[in-house]
Amino acid sequence: MVTIEVCEKVTDDVVEAMVRLVPQLSSSAPPMTTEILSSVVAHEACHLLLARDDDGTVLGSMTLVVFPIPTGVRAWIEDVVVDGEARGKGVGEALNLRAIEIAEAHGATTVDLTSRPSREAANRLYQRIGFVPRETNVYRFQRKG
Repeated sequence: MVTIEVCEKVTDDVVEAMVRLVPQLSSSAPPMTTEILSSVVAHEACHLLLARDDDGTVLGSMTLVVFPIPTGVRAWIEDVVVDGEARGKGVGEALNLRAIEIAEAHGATTVDLTSRPSREAANRLYQRIGFVPRETNVYRFQRKG
């Protein structure tokens, strides 16, 4: 059984889990530290969700960001990662469904995310639980140096 919790405090086991999980998501991300995670957890717009199994092991995580803009409340899912050994067992689905619940509770009527086309299993999951592809362009500005 998988339980989803919103991380309220960064403990050693959370740091250890993120040190293990984040490289499975991004090879360019900085090494996880208590300071980095604490800044995420402390930010009022951020909700760091953790998926744990029955013995408390963190199997996956995601960050849900909920913020007001003039046209309403927006919600955005970022940095979804499920441990390689736990994939295909409903962890990603549980994380996403809990994120949707939290977003709705904060007044968001939509939840957005992006996913690389090469992440075929993730894209199938997102569509299966109700996410629909949008006709849009995603742009990124990256400061040099």
